[in-house]
Amino acid sequence: MIVWINGAFGAGKTETANALHQRVPNSFVYDPENAGYYIRASLPEELQLDDFQHHPEWREINYTMLSKMERSYSGLTIVPMTLVNPEYYEEIIGRLRADGMIVQHFTLRVSREVLLQRLAQRGDGPESWPAKQIERCMEGLSSSIFEQYIDTDEITTDQVVNRIVDLAGLG
Repeated sequence: MIVWINGAFGAGKTETANALHQRVPNSFVYDPENAGYYIRASLPEELQLDDFQHHPEWREINYTMLSKMERSYSGLTIVPMTLVNPEYYEEIIGRLRADGMIVQHFTLRVSREVLLQRLAQRGDGPESWPAKQIERCMEGLSSSIFEQYIDTDEITTDQVVNRIVDLAGLG
């Protein structure tokens, strides 16, 4: 099974993924950003797009890697990644599901104020790239394709993990 943890930058995806990994034996945290870093490092600047997710190769690499893990790895694959474009969602998650793989998708919802506080705690100010993405993320993630929301403003990471474990049937 794949558990995809989505949300705006600062929503707590990585912290939740790491806590879920600690809780679930035989699990692996897969970071799709690594494919983006590879693309950035491997293309001349004039071929790079402003967001590595816009590269079809990014979506194909991540689909291929997740497909391989789901077919070959007996454990749980945990994917913390912001994904707000419904077409990209379909190219990766929809395609995996169409191929018969189980993908549980959860969106961590957080208020703008709390996102800014969390970003500031990690050193990202109000003019940082993640902070400038808040509106785009909140708007994109409001699409029904991203449902199975977990509101995290007032709950701890452990409580978020408990909800994911319960909803995904991992307990």
